[in-house]
Amino acid sequence: MAAVPEYFGSLVFDDREMKANLPAGVYKSLRRTIEQGAKLDIGVANAVAAAMKDWAVARGATHFTHWFQPLTGVTAEKHDSFISPSPDGGVIMEFSGKELIQGEPDASSFPSGGLRATFEARGYTAWDPTSYAFIKDKTLCVPTAFCAYSGEALDKKTPLLRSMEALNRQALRVLRLFGNDKVKRVNTAVGPEQEYFLVDAAMYDKRRDLRFTGRTLFGARPSKGQEMDDHYFGAIKPRVAAFMADLNEELWKLGILAKTQHNEVAPAQHELAPIYTTTNLATDHNQLTMEMMQKVAARHGLVCLLHEKPFVGVNGSGKHNNWSISTDDGVNLLSPGETPYENAQFLLFLCAVIKAVDDYQDLLRVSVATAGNDHRLGANEAPPAVVSVFLGDELSGVLDAIEQDVPYEGVAKTKIKLGVDVLPKFPRDNTDRNRTSPFAFTGNKFEFRMVGSADSIACANIMLNTAVAESLKIYADRLEGAEDFETSLHEMIRKTIKDHKRVIFNGNGYDDDWIQEATEKRGLLNYRATPDCVPHLLEKKNIRLLTSHGVFAMQELASRYEVTLENYCKTIIIEANTMVDMARTEIIPAIEAFVLDTAKAAAAKKELVPGCPCAYETGLVKKLSALTDQIAAKTAELEEAIVTVAGVGEVGAQSAAIRDVILPRMSELRLPCDEAETLTAKKYWPFPTYGDLLFGVR
Repeated sequence: MAAVPEYFGSLVFDDREMKANLPAGVYKSLRRTIEQGAKLDIGVANAVAAAMKDWAVARGATHFTHWFQPLTGVTAEKHDSFISPSPDGGVIMEFSGKELIQGEPDASSFPSGGLRATFEARGYTAWDPTSYAFIKDKTLCVPTAFCAYSGEALDKKTPLLRSMEALNRQALRVLRLFGNDKVKRVNTAVGPEQEYFLVDAAMYDKRRDLRFTGRTLFGARPSKGQEMDDHYFGAIKPRVAAFMADLNEELWKLGILAKTQHNEVAPAQHELAPIYTTTNLATDHNQLTMEMMQKVAARHGLVCLLHEKPFVGVNGSGKHNNWSISTDDGVNLLSPGETPYENAQFLLFLCAVIKAVDDYQDLLRVSVATAGNDHRLGANEAPPAVVSVFLGDELSGVLDAIEQDVPYEGVAKTKIKLGVDVLPKFPRDNTDRNRTSPFAFTGNKFEFRMVGSADSIACANIMLNTAVAESLKIYADRLEGAEDFETSLHEMIRKTIKDHKRVIFNGNGYDDDWIQEATEKRGLLNYRATPDCVPHLLEKKNIRLLTSHGVFAMQELASRYEVTLENYCKTIIIEANTMVDMARTEIIPAIEAFVLDTAKAAAAKKELVPGCPCAYETGLVKKLSALTDQIAAKTAELEEAIVTVAGVGEVGAQSAAIRDVILPRMSELRLPCDEAETLTAKKYWPFPTYGDLLFGVR
């Protein structure tokens, strides 16, 4: 087998391939487009398309597709072959610059939130040259943006690229104030840790809830779950290890920097973490990673579950969005540095993030709002729905000293005046990690832990980039007109700390006392469910933020509101209908069969042992009969609630009704079903149990 460096990126038309396959002038022109946003000449596009096609065909590709990320949350692609008829009756392989730059998929069947009517079918995909093309399943995939005929963004990539540009503009303004004229671009980078479950495919196929919804709607807790903490970082089982090895090879061929793999806390739960890369590439790579996880799992007789909470009573799965800001010459702007110049710059960017998180808590919560993630946030393995920032004691102490204008009593008694004194040296891991914090500083980056495992990371990074861009804009506006830069900088940082310290919390985010303090004393927001937070997307301050930086147009924002709540409603209605079907056609018949056989066994026992009271059998039959009646009644109530909620017209009102009516009915139906599972003989139960699923992969 070839060594990893020999095949890494072998299916990617990356910078190495561009340099090797393109004429020097074409390559330079394309790099200008990628790095500076220069307009792409059609002649250059034709040359790039021809080279890309030749490269792909040489590697077995027969088709090409514009690979894009619509508002479904997954990727989309329409394949066209390279073939064109030749005069002699054969075919030639062609791919033009026009085909590379623009495609025309049907836009009417994708979610648009009212941006497009059903009869308005035309949409366009536009090549994103900042993301490398790649080969998947013998198809050349060209990463693209997706927009309507009238120009509105219908995807997640376009706003992401806009948010990256917004942050770049404002960060450059700030760096110029510090005398840095060499930096040409500031980028954000992300390393998204991906958690997931692996279950046996044969068992998965027997569970209608897993197949239709991605999570178990019924299931009694097993005798053993994650109580012993013996799965976390434990020895990887052979079948899982084979899957991981296969997955790594597929990801490395696609140039995805898969780095770390291990068992997570819950049985059957695992994690993959990549090395950081530029945010738009990281977003592409994470979408590909999720797709490859599911494809590779199937080869091994497994199913990869990406739902945020597939099992009640054990940890759900998140996607920790490790986010940093760096210049094009490699300087991490969230690293404290070793000189007064670097210290002041670091503190300003740090404060920009703190201010952004406090000012736009609601947008960060909206960015991770899904029906699945609502089950996870606030549970024992996930941060609460309250957004707060963890800095650690040492850095918090520095900020307190600056705010109070007193000597810092930490490593050295130094009165910190920005631009003059040097901060104490910060080791990268200057404090313990806080797993309960939604937004934690971890040395030179922030870890946003609220993102759900099935989510696109685009949404979280759009909001984060734009909110930080706004903080930097405010700073730049003030400092550019300041008479004394150092004094104004010092006072502005002090004011930021004073105004936004309420969002800084270094304690236990799971503690009920913290939630009370956060909401009642500090005034932080606590939106537990998607219908609670999504309406805030259309608040005046949020509209102003996102439109003023050119990240969304007003109609695009309105569409995201509609699509997010529609997805929430559809998801839970599908779950509710699935529960009704499973209860009526699987669970009740299974209990009835067991009850009938138990009653027959009791009758036979009485014949064999005259006068035997058969107390066990009689009690069991009575208990299960009562549960059956309860299940039937709760099923009817849930079905009635589904019909009632379906009649609620406006999506905001319908989502609230689902939260308040459907979800409680689902919980009420689940309770007697799960109790009945514990009383019914295993051979009668119609589908695999939690114990089977969580411990079935060896």
